[in-house]
Amino acid sequence: MTTNDLRVEKIRGWLAGRLPQDWFEGPLEVTVDRDEITVVGRIAEPTLADGASDVERAAAVSGRIKQFREQTRERRIEIARELEHRSHRKIAWGVTCGDRRQLFTTLAMPVMTRLRQPERRVLDTLVDAGVARSRSEALAWCVKLTGQNTDAWLTQLREAMARVEQVRATGPDAASS
Repeated sequence: MTTNDLRVEKIRGWLAGRLPQDWFEGPLEVTVDRDEITVVGRIAEPTLADGASDVERAAAVSGRIKQFREQTRERRIEIARELEHRSHRKIAWGVTCGDRRQLFTTLAMPVMTRLRQPERRVLDTLVDAGVARSRSEALAWCVKLTGQNTDAWLTQLREAMARVEQVRATGPDAASS
């Protein structure tokens, strides 16, 4: 198990003990990076009449998410402050309701990069075509698209990195720590 896996388990456990029992159905989804912890829970779908249209179903789910967000806001802020103090990371909240996932507040971190002309031309093409409003937005779009299309490869890479971390933990310096 990697250090990040242990960190996620510790946070998930702390949240399980701290969050009201009636907020979420099932286990929380907790994602941790260097800057942020994202906590996503499943909330109950609204009950609708048989034969409800897709439009009615989507509106009901949207209303349920809005209701949850408004009713839990103060308590989520209080819990987030505690967790931010413990973890030194910002906290983002989100829910899944039916097949819809909505994040409430997340960080958008600036990332500096140096791009040569061919890469800048790709970004400029996306801006000129109206796909993005700026180079920054075009780059974010490219990263999302790459992540979606290489998910299996990225999963394998993360698993390989976890194995490297396990091997390092058993190395000669492990006995001295």
